Amino acid sequence: MMRKDLIIAGGIVVDPAGGIEGMRDVLVRDGRIAAVERRILVRRAKKGRKPDFEAVDARGCWVVPGLIDLHVHLRQPGQSPDETIATGTRAAARGGITSLVTMPNTRPVVDTPARLKSLLARIKKEAVVNVLVAAAVTVSQKGRRTTDFDALAKSGACAFSDDGLPVVDPNLMRAALNASKRLGLPVLDHAETPHLTGCGVVHDGPFAKRRKLPGIPSRSETLMAMRDIALAHQTGGHLHICHASCAGTVDMIRRAKRAGVRVSAEAAPHHFTLTDSDIDPKNASYKMKPPLREGRDREAIIRGLSDGTIDAIATDHAPHRASRKKLGILKAPFGMTGLETALPLSLALLDRRALDPRRLVERMSTAPARLLGLKSKGHLRRGADADITIIDPKAEETYTSTVSRSRNTPFWGRRLRGLARATIVGGKVVYLRESGK
Repeated sequence: MMRKDLIIAGGIVVDPAGGIEGMRDVLVRDGRIAAVERRILVRRAKKGRKPDFEAVDARGCWVVPGLIDLHVHLRQPGQSPDETIATGTRAAARGGITSLVTMPNTRPVVDTPARLKSLLARIKKEAVVNVLVAAAVTVSQKGRRTTDFDALAKSGACAFSDDGLPVVDPNLMRAALNASKRLGLPVLDHAETPHLTGCGVVHDGPFAKRRKLPGIPSRSETLMAMRDIALAHQTGGHLHICHASCAGTVDMIRRAKRAGVRVSAEAAPHHFTLTDSDIDPKNASYKMKPPLREGRDREAIIRGLSDGTIDAIATDHAPHRASRKKLGILKAPFGMTGLETALPLSLALLDRRALDPRRLVERMSTAPARLLGLKSKGHLRRGADADITIIDPKAEETYTSTVSRSRNTPFWGRRLRGLARATIVGGKVVYLRESGK
């Protein structure tokens, strides 16, 4: 049976790719965008017969192409006490995210076509948003030999990454970037120099010294980023720098882009919202990798997002069960959740005039779609997938509930402003704030 048309009415459509920023209605038919025009609802209602459509009231809201998160850890297979495909994608929907990339550092690692196909089959059954899978660069992420890039690409990998670990051997990274050029898939780079990170748990700055905590220096990231940018320049492959956290990294990316290197980058909301001076040493939710840096680093990331040096905002959603984070800042695992807080934290950049609505949507939807080669996503042109996020920029809530399995976030209990009112995937409403879904 065919679905009824869906009309999203009365909202302000912000679609950078389509050149639209103004009051429009959006007509969805059979899971795709059928029209973006003024007064569609009024015209259909005037026909006087029994309504043959469903409507979503978007008055006071922005209607934007569905948000796309380039960097998520769904933890399945092997770590379901921390997160599952079902709970993680429900959290994404609550945060307005319609598509995400899940990282391969699961148990076992997604490093073979068989494991990739098995995971994709499970995603098809359990996910409520679109989930793409990055496959590992090296077998078991041990950094000794590369995976079969061609077979993994043929089986549905959207990218390659050893995220959670760097690819230390430059010959292996060169091979990955050569495959990137050949296959048209990006390498998602966890830029870290392990010998410099050592046993560090927070940024190597004044806070670490005052608290006598082992620090992670900025050069641990910047030196590896420099090496990998050089390899990208040499090979012509697409290097994507994950979770950029340092002023030096942002500067290198900016210069590399000007030189024509095929490099892109993402920043996580916690890195442009907090600094190491915000850390509560008794709360391991503030422990993440890369760590929270200094104020100058945060300002550099914000400038990078503003001028386009940093292409995308991505959460690096890294859930951990409470018992593991209770081990304390020295022993707890790195990472924090982020799917439900990314939108309001990013909207706060508008208050700083670092971004405007158009550039915010570019960083959270249009650019991620382009980087992943998703031609039917990231815009609202006719025929595009009907993945849509409706944002209420004035809605507020105190963040004290979650649909994720984990709540390891420094933003727990914070008052957040700017929330998803509805999340629509393939024309289906998968989250509606009024109904509490």
